[in-house]
Amino acid sequence: MLLAEESLPYRRVIREALTSFRHCEVDDCPTAERAFELALARPYQLLILAATLPDMSGVMLDRLIARAYPLAHPGSHTAPPVIFLTQNRHSAELAASQRNARFRGTVPYPPRLDLLLPLTTGLLAEMASA
Repeated sequence: MLLAEESLPYRRVIREALTSFRHCEVDDCPTAERAFELALARPYQLLILAATLPDMSGVMLDRLIARAYPLAHPGSHTAPPVIFLTQNRHSAELAASQRNARFRGTVPYPPRLDLLLPLTTGLLAEMASA
């Protein structure tokens, strides 16, 4: 799973929640440039992108990944599903993304795990009970 969010505390909370409640590895980064590099280097099951990153909007990053991902990962016909971390002011920018079949939802700031974890159901395996 790839997480692109500028805030280190938010990245830590999301990473810890997903590794605790879902069976996944989380690669996280603070910039769109690094997220793009990671998306081309490794296959992912899910992308969680901040709507606003320091060097590019998350929506634009998602568009770039969607175009390049199948070329970088032979056998993939499309990029992984995407969840956006948003603020109220991003609703207009995300309207077009919501029509995309890969779009799985949004999580408002500060990230709420009670909203994030249900969005990942079926996309990331749940941890087995001990």
